[in-house]
This record gives sequence, structure tokens and C-alpha cells, in this order.
Amino acid sequence: MSGLRIRWLGQKRISLQVIFEIMNQNNIIKETYSRHYGPNLILAMPVMLAQAGQMVVVLADNLMVGQLGTVPLAAVSFANTVFVVGMVFGLGMVNGLTPLVGKAYGGGNKQLAASWFKQGLYAFQAAGFVLTLLLWLVGYLMPFMGQPADVVEVALPYYRVLVVSMIPFVLFFTFKQFAEGLGNTRIAMVITVSANLLNIFLNYIWIFGKLGFPAYGVMGAGYATLTARIVMPLLFMWVYFKFDFFRYYRRHIGETKFSWDKSLYLMRLGLPIGGQHFIEVLSFSLGSIMMGWLGAADLAAHQIVLSFASFTFMVAQGIAAATTVKVSQFVGQKRFNALRATVFASLHLVMALMGSGAILFIFGRNFIPGLFIDSGEVIAIAAGLMIVAAAFQLFDGLQVTMLGALRGLEDVNLPFGMLIVAYFVLALPVGYFFAFTLNVGPSGIWYGYLLGLFSISMFLLLRFRWLTRNMHLSESFDK
Repeated sequence: MSGLRIRWLGQKRISLQVIFEIMNQNNIIKETYSRHYGPNLILAMPVMLAQAGQMVVVLADNLMVGQLGTVPLAAVSFANTVFVVGMVFGLGMVNGLTPLVGKAYGGGNKQLAASWFKQGLYAFQAAGFVLTLLLWLVGYLMPFMGQPADVVEVALPYYRVLVVSMIPFVLFFTFKQFAEGLGNTRIAMVITVSANLLNIFLNYIWIFGKLGFPAYGVMGAGYATLTARIVMPLLFMWVYFKFDFFRYYRRHIGETKFSWDKSLYLMRLGLPIGGQHFIEVLSFSLGSIMMGWLGAADLAAHQIVLSFASFTFMVAQGIAAATTVKVSQFVGQKRFNALRATVFASLHLVMALMGSGAILFIFGRNFIPGLFIDSGEVIAIAAGLMIVAAAFQLFDGLQVTMLGALRGLEDVNLPFGMLIVAYFVLALPVGYFFAFTLNVGPSGIWYGYLLGLFSISMFLLLRFRWLTRNMHLSESFDK
């Protein structure tokens, strides 16, 4: 009887502690999240800079190839449009490595982190070869995609060079995501920027035939991209075997064994992430197609606003990547208060930065489009889209940050399904309804995107709160 009374008192004590912790949950977060602003931003900055460097390369490619004429520029644009859908799927897939490495590293289990890296080297290279084969086969469909024959003729060999570059690119990203799981985003940034500079230089000498090289034209741009993407994993392998940061993993990775179960789990985690990237890119591609139905000026305005939004989105992507790393490491350390605090700190950062972008969109809506084109009609349409894009910025930043947080928790399947709903059940149909049924015009398509982003961002935020609602209590009981 006394034993029952002791257990009852113990349960009552725990219940009171649970109530007390729930009542003070917000105070805990408010007291701690401020210390995460600096570390999160420092971790995110290299990712932002690497992505900015990649956008500079795309811009340089277009400027250089554009000097060859309309058909070469159209061919490069067509090839990249087809290729990028498969590329973002492959690179998104590799992102599945980061939370597993981060969790093991955060928990002090370096041997497990090395094991996940080894599984990634096997699993992702095999998947990369399969993806490369599929993309190569897609090339045979390009003549049937409604493009002019002369554009397809130039685009196809360039596209095939891009497809081959996927193999070294996936290898580089395997090293990159491993290092990021260990909390180092700087190495990948330095290598990416260096390779981008090499790409621009090789573009110049191979496209136009400088320094004694023949002028390869469009193929010169393809060869430059392939060379840069081969150099990237080679540089990372040199860093891996040279730097003390990887010393433990060099010494002990041989002690880990290949595991089918771990590799399959890695793919089960990575494939939905790749699917998330695929859904987003595909939905915006379909939106661009719908915009083209409205007219050339509408499509041009859409591309201008979308291009500018891509610059601000780099900020959100950097913070999302940092959030994945931080969350996975805190899971390994079982520091659940810190986990929630770092996510809310990331949300504050992304809202402040994307909010600044939104203000710039509103007040610069008539000036910014004029930097891209000298058409009054296009500028007027773009100015209207910029207003919608201002609100779009906030929810886009919120959804990508929460996706990063959920990846750190290895929660990827349900978010993938909800992305499909948000884009293909809400965003695109609603955009079509506004643009063509209600005759709202180009802004209607962006209203659809806004609704889709609002819905997915709210769902992901609620999903995170639901998954972590009792984590801080577990930490308190452990203590």
C-alpha cells in the first residue's frame, strides 16, 4: 500500500512539473534564442555566398553565350531548363546525409558519422549514375518539346555535357553535406566560389577561342561547366586528406562497414528531400508556361521578378541549411530547449531579412525592373507583380526554413506530400483560376503561389511545433 502511495506521489510530482514546464515554455525560449542569432548567421553566410557565386556564373554564361546570337542563347536556356529539374532532385537527395551526420556528431559518436559518410559515398554515387542515365534518355525527348529545330540542334550536345557533369557534382555534394553535418560550411563555400571563377575563365577562353584555344562556342560553355564540376570534388578530396578537421574520419572510416540497411535508410530520407526540390522547381516552371499563355510581355515581367526573388531566396536557403545542421546536432546532444530556440532564432532572422527584401520590392517596384529591360509595358507589369512578390518573400522564407528544421528532425515524407498539395492542388489551380477565369492577369498566377506558400508555411510550422511539443520536458526529466 505504501508503495502505491509513493508511486502516486511520484506521478503527481511529475504531473506538476509537466504543467510548470508547459506554462514556462515560452519564457524558456525567449531567454535563450537570442544566443543563436550569431552562430546561425555565421553558419548560413558561406551557403549564401556559394549560391550567390553560382548565380554569378549563370549570369556570366548568359552574357557570354548571348554574344554568339539568339539561337545559341535560346539553346543554352532550353538545355538548362530541362537539366535543372533533374539536377535539383539529385542534389536535394544528397541533403539527406546532413541530418544523420549532424545527429551522430552532435551526440559525440564520430564513428557513426563516419559510417553515414561511407554509406553516402556508395549510395549517392550509385543513385547519381542512375539519375545520369535517366537524364541522358530525356535528351531523346528534347526534339519533341516544341522548340525550334535549330535551337534543339545546338542544345542537345550541350545538354549531354551537362548530364555527364552530374556524376562529379553528386560526389562533391556528398563531401559538402558531410562537412556541413559536422558544422563546417566554409570549405564548400571556398571550393564553390573558386570553381565558379574557374568556370567563368574557361568560358571566356573556350567560347571565344582565347589564349590559343579554338572557339568552341556553346560547347565551350559546356566543357567549362564539366571541368569546373570535376575540379570541385577533387579539391574537396584534397582538403579531406590534408586538413586536420577530417583527421579522425580519415583514420577510422576504414573500420566502418557498408550496410544495406543504412544505405536504404539514407535513400529513404534523401529521396523525399530530392522530391521536395523537384516539386518546387517543376511548379515554377509550369507557372512560367502559364504566364507565357498571357503574352510575351507578361512572361518577360514574370522572369524579371522571379530572377530578383531568387537573389533574396538565397538568404532563406542559407538560413535553412544552417537550421538543418543545428537541429540535427542538438538532437544528437538531446538539447531540446536549444533545438527549439535555434529554430525560432532562424525564423526571426529569415523574417527580418526577407522582410527587408519585401520592403525593397515595394519601394523599388518601378526602378528594379528597369535595370533588366527598357520596355514600359514590361516594367508596368513587373511593378504589379513586385507587390505580390513582397508578401511572397515572407512566406517563402518561412517555408524553406521550416523545411530545414524538419529535415534536421529527419521528418521528410509528410512535408513532401504537403508540398505536392500546396503547389499542385492550391498554387497552380488557383493561379490559373485567377489569371484566366477571373481575368486578373499575370498577378493572378502569383496570387496562387502566395496562397500555396502561405498554406505550406503554416502547415510546416504547426508540424514542427507538434513534433517538438514535449521535447523540452524530456530534457528536463533527463537532468
